[in-house]
Amino acid sequence: MISVFDVIGPNMIGPSSSHTAGALRIALMARNLVQGPINEVEFILYGSFAKTYKGHGTDRALIAGVLGMNTEDERIKDAIEIAKINGLKYEFIIDNTHIDTHPNTVKIIINKNIYIVGESIGGGNIKIIEINNIKVEFTGDYSTLLVKQYDKKGVLAHITHCLSEYEINIAFLKLYREEKGQIAYTIVEADQKINSNIINEIKQNQFILDVNLIEVN
Repeated sequence: MISVFDVIGPNMIGPSSSHTAGALRIALMARNLVQGPINEVEFILYGSFAKTYKGHGTDRALIAGVLGMNTEDERIKDAIEIAKINGLKYEFIIDNTHIDTHPNTVKIIINKNIYIVGESIGGGNIKIIEINNIKVEFTGDYSTLLVKQYDKKGVLAHITHCLSEYEINIAFLKLYREEKGQIAYTIVEADQKINSNIINEIKQNQFILDVNLIEVN
C-alpha cells in the first residue's frame, strides 16, 4: 500500500505525518463542506506550517486534499500541476501574528465564503476548531454529520429522531452556536458509517440550513 510519504517524493526535507497526512485531511474536510465546484482557495498558514510548508510538502498535501485526494493517492506529488490544469486558483498566506495557535494550524477559505480552521496534532491526526466564525471541535476520526441550522427549539430533537430511525449509534453529539437563536452547528460522530439517505430526512425541518456527511478516513 502506498502512503502519503511515498508519493510526495524523495526531495522532501524531513517529511512528517503532521505536515503531510494531517494537512491533507484538514483540506479534505474543508472540501466536504462545499456544495458545487471549488474555484479558488486561500491557505493561511500559522506556526510550523508557515515556516516549512514548501520543504515538507504541506503545500502539495493541502492542495491535494482540496482536490479530493486521500492520503494514499499516487497523484499527491503532482497536486500543484493538477490544480493548474483544473483551473483551481490558490494562494498561500503566512500569518506570524497568532503566536497562541497550535504549531501546525491552517485556515482554509474556499470560494471566499466558506472557511475552516484545523490543527494537525500529530501522527496524521487532526482537529477542526472553527467553521465560519463558530468555534467547534471534532476530529474526523468517525463518520461525521455536520448540520448547519438555526438555533431553534425542536431542531436537535428532529436530528436525533432521524438518527434513531436509521439506527445510527451516536459516539459524540455536540451543539455549537455563536448566539442564542442564531446560526448553530450540530456535529454528530457515529460509531458506524452513516447512511447518506439521512441527509434528505434531516433537511425536512424548516430550520435546517445545510447538512454535510464527512468521511475523511
